[in-house]
Amino acid sequence: MNKKIITLGGSSSQKSINKEFANYAAELMENITIESLDLNEYQIPLFSVDLEAEKGIPADVLKISEQFKATDAFVLSLAEHNGSYAAAFKNVMDWISRVDGSIWKKKPMLLLSTSPGARGGATVMATALGSFPHLGATVVESFSLPSFFDNFKNDDIVDNALKAELLMKVKSFEKAL
Repeated sequence: MNKKIITLGGSSSQKSINKEFANYAAELMENITIESLDLNEYQIPLFSVDLEAEKGIPADVLKISEQFKATDAFVLSLAEHNGSYAAAFKNVMDWISRVDGSIWKKKPMLLLSTSPGARGGATVMATALGSFPHLGATVVESFSLPSFFDNFKNDDIVDNALKAELLMKVKSFEKAL
């Protein structure tokens, strides 16, 4: 039976390299069904306790939380904005944490990051590795792809060493499913 995996690029960019990278990594796996979430498809206001008290939790937040409950695992690739999460992604996390403090539902996660820069989102990756376990993540493997536009061409990683490292981590993640 196929495992259901949610892929998510932690960005609101219409041309998100992180969404592309998350989907690429998931497509390297066998016997899975991919559900790709796009933050742009949800209408989620900026979180505030005042708004929550006045109007409750938005329907799209509840929808994402239910999708997270219904999946077997996550492949998440984080965008890095000024050394931290993209605002749209952080906002979704803030809202979902009001539904369930275990945002990631203790399910296996392949945590990725990439950026146009040479560090590949290493700062946001370090932040996520430190905080995600407290939010219910079971991070099985993590990988940062540096210099996305140099290392990812024609829908593939062109640096053989980087590709081999990712493939090893994807196979390890598959075993955890």
